[in-house]
Amino acid sequence: MLAKIQSCAVIGLEGAIVEVEVDLSNGLAAFTIVGLPDAAVNESRERVRSAIKNSGCLFPFKRITVNLAPADLRKEGPSYDLPIAIGILIASGQINLDEQAAEAYLFLGELSLDGSLRHTNGILPMVALAREKQVKAVFVPASDAMEAALVQEVTIYPVETLGQLVAHLNGDRQIEPYIADPRILEHADPGFYAHDMASVRGQEHVKRALEVAASGGHNLLMSGPPGSGKTLLARATPSILPRMVFEEALEVTKIYSVSGMLPSDVPLVLQRPFRAPHHTISHAGLVGGGRMPRPGEISLAHRGVLFLDELPEFGQNVLEVLRQPLEDKVVTISRAQGTITYPANFMLIGAMNPCPCGFYGDPVKECTCSAMAIARYQKKISGPLLDRIDIHVEVPRVDYEKLADKRQVETSEMIRQRVQAARERQLERFKGTKLTCNAEMGPTEVRDFCQTDASGEKLLKAAVQQLHLSARAYHRVLKLARTIADLAASETIAANHVAEAVQYRPRMGM
Repeated sequence: MLAKIQSCAVIGLEGAIVEVEVDLSNGLAAFTIVGLPDAAVNESRERVRSAIKNSGCLFPFKRITVNLAPADLRKEGPSYDLPIAIGILIASGQINLDEQAAEAYLFLGELSLDGSLRHTNGILPMVALAREKQVKAVFVPASDAMEAALVQEVTIYPVETLGQLVAHLNGDRQIEPYIADPRILEHADPGFYAHDMASVRGQEHVKRALEVAASGGHNLLMSGPPGSGKTLLARATPSILPRMVFEEALEVTKIYSVSGMLPSDVPLVLQRPFRAPHHTISHAGLVGGGRMPRPGEISLAHRGVLFLDELPEFGQNVLEVLRQPLEDKVVTISRAQGTITYPANFMLIGAMNPCPCGFYGDPVKECTCSAMAIARYQKKISGPLLDRIDIHVEVPRVDYEKLADKRQVETSEMIRQRVQAARERQLERFKGTKLTCNAEMGPTEVRDFCQTDASGEKLLKAAVQQLHLSARAYHRVLKLARTIADLAASETIAANHVAEAVQYRPRMGM
């Protein structure tokens, strides 16, 4: 007898329907899986056999052939365990489910040897595809039901064990559909932040630069001697970022679900990501890749912060691959099997010392580096990459008086309120478009939304001529000035907004 069951594969961040065909025939007992399965799928034979027996069902002593169609799509991961087991039980007559009813269901899940279902990666994009294909219901492991229920208009059945699902399909004991809370963002706690801006003494101008960067999603580079607070400031940045809207949270959750980094008790990522890879990271680790491509650090930082500490210590080839994602907000990975595009709309924060010893320009400690060593060190970061960074700020050493000051300083919560207000103005301005912040504007949007007054126009012209700004730098100054004006609740960009934006350019000018 032949049985057909629907399951799903994940290609990049998108799902693809996989039809699981199970055929039972007479002959020497065997269990074969075809259709480009990887090792994890081939090993499902033993998991399925044990799970069926330990669930009180009979494993047929026949020649079993399982085909995963389409055959040219590589199948990986253990999520095919459940549909294979259900297909075998339908083909052997132990589940009464006709072909038409089977086409209305989607089965996903890894089986334990005792028949219980385990957490499975990539549930969210697979259920999203089920909604597109108008699948009636999706059966998922109970631990993944909260994640699957984020997709509306699809009935989600949380399955604890294979035996429970068999009883449901035979009409003996019904599984209650999982009902998601439609107001999950309203009363959800975005989480605890390990670092607060109040823990940083002094560096008010750097905090201001970070506030501007967070308000508009701009990239920022900090330069200063060791121990001046660069790393602490960067790690405190997530605490001043605006809350994610539901669409952004869903994008981030999908990436973490596919990567297997979404905790089973956290259905939706509410806190903006903060990724801080070590400078020994590989090319594939940063942008994604591998034999079967996976999201890299820049995609895991989507809608959040990518912090590169000791920026010149990263390999030059690794840094140069950031140029295209910083501009296009996506990264495209091409392999022999095909091309995959991952989102990479992140805010880059870099930190570096001004020279190898770290004390070039320091008023207290003398620099021991030669001019050639300093030039070689600073040239590790190319001009085109620097030109894609909107804000360049120096972080000097902190005086004793500021370190010992007992007065209360501004907390992250106070800064975040201003950042949130500025971001809401931008969302209102960009309503009807796919833009969410000023940093995402292209030349057309800059021309439409970045209107300067007469004095601002005059100052901008002088800056372009004297600093020899490139066309990209000119647009970045305008976008930065637009963010500064949003923080000041100003509809028009004034001269003081342009002045602050210009002073964030590197001193040498780009």
